[in-house]
Amino acid sequence: MKKHLNTVFAAALAACALTFASCSPGDDAPEEFTISVTASAGGAASAGVARAAAGTSVTVSAVAADGYRFDKWTVEKGGVSLSGNPATFTMPAAAVAVRADFAAVSAPPVTAEDLVGSIAGTKTLDAAITYTITGPVLVEEGGVLDIPAGTRIEANKGFGSYILVLQGGMINVRGTAAAPVVMTSNEASPAAGDWGGLVINGKAPLAGPAGTTARTEISNAYIYGGTDAADNSGTISYLVIEHSGARSSANIEHNGLTLNGVGSGTTISNIFIDEGADDGIEFFGGSVDVDGLLAVNCDDDMFDFTQGYNGTLSNAYGVWEAGFSSTEADPRGVEADGNFDGNNPEYGNQSDFTITDVTFDLRVPYSAEHLWTGSAKTMQDLVKIRRNAQATVTNALVKGVAHVQDMIDISDGSELAPFSSTINITNQLVAPEGATNPDGTVKPAEYSGVTIAAGNTGCETSVFGWTGYTF
Repeated sequence: MKKHLNTVFAAALAACALTFASCSPGDDAPEEFTISVTASAGGAASAGVARAAAGTSVTVSAVAADGYRFDKWTVEKGGVSLSGNPATFTMPAAAVAVRADFAAVSAPPVTAEDLVGSIAGTKTLDAAITYTITGPVLVEEGGVLDIPAGTRIEANKGFGSYILVLQGGMINVRGTAAAPVVMTSNEASPAAGDWGGLVINGKAPLAGPAGTTARTEISNAYIYGGTDAADNSGTISYLVIEHSGARSSANIEHNGLTLNGVGSGTTISNIFIDEGADDGIEFFGGSVDVDGLLAVNCDDDMFDFTQGYNGTLSNAYGVWEAGFSSTEADPRGVEADGNFDGNNPEYGNQSDFTITDVTFDLRVPYSAEHLWTGSAKTMQDLVKIRRNAQATVTNALVKGVAHVQDMIDISDGSELAPFSSTINITNQLVAPEGATNPDGTVKPAEYSGVTIAAGNTGCETSVFGWTGYTF
């Protein structure tokens, strides 16, 4: 009997144990599913948990590496919908696998860059960048500065801000009528003389014995001149130069465009020089031709020739606007010396050049306060040919309401220009009623090569339509 009771009790205990196990809290927990989060190159991604039950809210997040940005989530398993970063989804009753994708970030475009120092190889500028000249820019022998259409170059104020192309270097200014290249001051209120300008040194002959060279006015470290009349320093077309002509002293100063011994292999056309101190353009020897030059409010001479220049300037237009007043002692429309400063009248190869189709537009009102007095009120000589220079000037026109002391002066003290020069000018200057305008004078009067007569039309303003200048 006792054994039987023991057997029954053991069975009852076993039954109770089975009932207790089936009622355990662990047996009622929901099933959890895996969450896999990976990342493409360019970053890392993760979820807060590795497993979650259906219906649970799960957040995933991604962090981009340097140079990348988060792009999108790619769901590889589980069919969930993800948006944004971090992203939250409701866990389905299945495993979930997602990938964070990243994209490389493009560097922001460069819109400004300094331009300074030596250029030994080929340097090509970008029209989308505004360049700032912070010191001398030197295109060395063998170097090339290539400037595409529409490029803007601004210069810090000062004598040391300029572009100088050395002998054997080249500059290619590839402006167009629709997109000229502009070189200007970066001053908030720009003015004449803010910066240097553009200087080119070539290997073409100067006045003097064969092979004569000279030193650059703005820096004696660099020479120009030589024996190669056809020397090629590049191509310049559709170029605007503004607010140039900085000086370090009365005798050391920049122009707008300075051509030192530049050869005929160089091509220069369609140039606009605006509001410059000293000369608009100056030719120091050489044989390069220039076609299409507009010079507005240049403080000294509009067009200057010296040291044996023997090329041609065609389609030239010089303007002094109303309100302009020169600060120079002897400003002129044309100034020409056969040799440098008249120091070597014995030299061969003196300046012998041509100007054709040229207009001088003088809008400074004729009045007592705008007469030339030797102290920079207005123009001294319209055309000054001296110091053994020879010139052929055809289809020249002067117009406006200004006063000049002399229309044409071929003397310099006792030193006359050669009598082989030919100069033909039409004078359309208008003096106010009751005033005497002496603008028809020629010095000396017996110079037979000079004629002042009606009929010349000068330079057509349509040549400069690309500048937007109002004539």
